[in-house]
Amino acid sequence: MGKAEDGDQSPSDTAKIRLQPVRALLIALALVIVTVALYSPVNRYDFADVDDAAYLTDNLHIKYGLDWDGVKWAFTTFYVSNWHPVTWLSHALDCEFFRLNPGRHHNMNVLLHGLDAVLLFWVLLRATGYIGRSAMVAGLFALHPINVESVVWIAERKNVLSMLFFLLALAAYRWYAVRPRIGRYLLVACLFVLGLMSKPQVITLPFVLLLWDYWPLQRMFAGTREGPSGANTTAVKIPPRKLSWLLMEKLPLLALSAASAIVTMKAQQAGGAINPLNSYGLALRIENAVVSYVLYMGKAVWPTRLSAFYPYPTGSFTAWQILASSLFLLAVTALVIANRRRRYLVVGWFWFLGTLVPMIGVVQVGDQGMADRYAYLPFLGLFIMICWGIADLCPQRVSIGKSQGCGTVSESKDISSVWLTVAGIVVLVALAALTHRQIGYWRDDVTLWSHAVQVTTGNHEAETYLGQALVRRENPQAAIPHFQTAIAMYPAGPTAYLFLGYAEQQRGHLREAIAQYQKALDVTQSYGRSAARVRSAAFESMGYSYRALGDYARAAQCLQAAQELSRP
Repeated sequence: MGKAEDGDQSPSDTAKIRLQPVRALLIALALVIVTVALYSPVNRYDFADVDDAAYLTDNLHIKYGLDWDGVKWAFTTFYVSNWHPVTWLSHALDCEFFRLNPGRHHNMNVLLHGLDAVLLFWVLLRATGYIGRSAMVAGLFALHPINVESVVWIAERKNVLSMLFFLLALAAYRWYAVRPRIGRYLLVACLFVLGLMSKPQVITLPFVLLLWDYWPLQRMFAGTREGPSGANTTAVKIPPRKLSWLLMEKLPLLALSAASAIVTMKAQQAGGAINPLNSYGLALRIENAVVSYVLYMGKAVWPTRLSAFYPYPTGSFTAWQILASSLFLLAVTALVIANRRRRYLVVGWFWFLGTLVPMIGVVQVGDQGMADRYAYLPFLGLFIMICWGIADLCPQRVSIGKSQGCGTVSESKDISSVWLTVAGIVVLVALAALTHRQIGYWRDDVTLWSHAVQVTTGNHEAETYLGQALVRRENPQAAIPHFQTAIAMYPAGPTAYLFLGYAEQQRGHLREAIAQYQKALDVTQSYGRSAARVRSAAFESMGYSYRALGDYARAAQCLQAAQELSRP
């Protein structure tokens, strides 16, 4: 985590780093090799039932490879409640080479994650000059189990891809800051646009760049230098700028963020991600956001009981939960500001808080209370705080008493960096073990959702997904109790009724199946187009059930209703 040359900052430290390209290259290679080896089991995994079908296996625009019609579709569609044309093109390109070989699609996600880790190491090293700390941050990012969802879930290609362009933009921004030129600024903007078109989670980049100006580039308030423990070790002189200049400089990027936010909201509304099925009051959403910030921090340092889905806390939080979470966040903020001489604390903390804002749920999208994939970018801030903070807290020199003649002479000696290195390796090995276990839960859908049911409570979504996985395995007898549990938890959820109907239909209980399809139609009656897909599926299955019973008139009516609902 820290080396002797990482402690006190001086131009000679940077010179030492520049004389160690082999060391940096070996660290980069190690990050890739360890990441690929750790995630190697996914080469044998299949596509996940949730979203992978919509993104790939059932997507006629993507599954046959890359062509001009697919390119036009990628830039004009709001399919699955998103506008991310670069992600669509990435999937289409994979299909062009690999068709629907799930192992190859998994491998591409893993390689992108490994590349993200290397880029993170390089960006931090170039910006700060600290090789040990930069390597530890990159190692935490590469091996932390909370990132398993982003890497193993093929549909989350958008997460690892947007991070790639985010880090490239951060690297290009330092290049621009050294010598501001229009061409260099345009490169930053272009990389930002590519990130937004991969996934709009990177929408907060302009604010991150302001933090980057504060530290490590120190373009902001450059006259107020840090102490040796946190000063900028960049060999290239970066000219300081007034705060007003730095703010004006970000306005074009903020305009891109605003445009992306507008397009994203339209996509979410068009796809039904924002609809009465998952609408919660503003007060509850704010309460959930406050508590979730603390829960995310807990998962950063103690990453256990991770789930593919965390249920939204529809019951009100207790007053002590809200108060304790609020006081904790305020206390950390006050502590960071009080220690602002260590600029990395300010940057890391507000990086974490700020980059989580689009995903924290104040604007509710979907039915989850929080999600592991949302931590992929924000946790970098916490990792920076931890690695730089621990390295600064550990003294680099100690006084050692030696007997000499009639007295004791005190002399100062360097502490070996071996101890910090060993501690860092132990932490990374422990995280890798947890990550290996978490990867195993994704080997199939039954295992994944069984684990989610075990580690969460009141999780009607996980119960429904587990039942669906069992139905697809043609095991309706085992699936039915999970649908019944989901319905008991959330009677207004139509999907559990729909798949309970499928399960009864598999068992040959056609009238029981029709009754469940009717319940799915009843609970969605007031939702309009937002539940069109569920209603269409219910009518279609009901029609086939009536046909099997010999009631052709009702079968024709149901199939006609399904056809009308499936029209765009």
